[in-house]
Amino acid sequence: MSMAGTDLFELSRGVLDVASKKVTLIEDITRRTKMLAMNALIEAARAGEAGRGFAVVANEVSEISTQVNSITKELRSEIVARVDHLTTTGSAMVQEMHGKRLADLSLNMIEIIDRNLYERSCDVRWWATDSAVVDCAVDPTEEARRHAAHRLGVILESYTVYLDLWIADRNGEVIANGRPDRYRQARGSNVANEAWFRQALATKNGGEFVVGDVARNGLLDDRVVATYATAIRRDGESEGEVLGVLGIFFDWEPQAAAVVQGVRLEDTERERTRCLLLDARHRVIAASDGRGILTESLPLRRGAGSMGHYLDGDRVIGYALTPGYETYKGLGWYGVIVQDR
Repeated sequence: MSMAGTDLFELSRGVLDVASKKVTLIEDITRRTKMLAMNALIEAARAGEAGRGFAVVANEVSEISTQVNSITKELRSEIVARVDHLTTTGSAMVQEMHGKRLADLSLNMIEIIDRNLYERSCDVRWWATDSAVVDCAVDPTEEARRHAAHRLGVILESYTVYLDLWIADRNGEVIANGRPDRYRQARGSNVANEAWFRQALATKNGGEFVVGDVARNGLLDDRVVATYATAIRRDGESEGEVLGVLGIFFDWEPQAAAVVQGVRLEDTERERTRCLLLDARHRVIAASDGRGILTESLPLRRGAGSMGHYLDGDRVIGYALTPGYETYKGLGWYGVIVQDR
């Protein structure tokens, strides 16, 4: 619960405590007043005719005490009811505000990822037109492969978010990669059965690209990668003949971890909060606590909108669907925050 919510409930309890104490004091005074009135009646009776006037006053005081006592009981009942209503209403308002905040933070997470992955889509389309990449795909001589590998290596030195870049011919054989010394098994491997390769071959022009599922790649030390790919075309022209495929492998885990661990939470929230990224199948692809990556699924109870929040037992869940960024439409991924109440 937020500090505002805590303050609201403390204020409600404080109002109830103060009101109860004051009502108790009034009840005590009316009891004492009624006792005095009774004593006065007794003395008036002893006084006989001389005390008759005093008896009338004593009866009136007793009646007033009875009325005040009735009013204080009603007051106590109404105060308790109003404070309960205030607490219930306040709780609902705080939960709604808190849920919306978690949804907003979820949206912020997925927007950061979208902007990041938009840049990856630009990278793959740009590098596929590089002359060294195109020449290697046209005529993969040993010299052309070495030159292409060197060129890819230069790119990797500047773009440290990638593990490797691969050039594959039309048959799916990897003919050059940017880090041949680190990933020796990449060159010569065949990726013809990989979905990203087949889909990249089928792209209609140089403006299209494909994205593979976030997955482990055995040829890249079993690291978790997000794979982007597009066709390499003759002369680097958008409508040119397809010569092969450029695949680029985004080092997913550290980049995604920086996003989910960087969510602005209050210190009191962090230990009971998981910040997650889910793919279109609701599979966990990033988690602030490092658990369940690629092995856990989190079905969402989505409403009609692209973002929202709901209660799930003792948890509050906020979520937001990818809105995309610029020409990048997004992949149907979600930002999700799960918080124990």
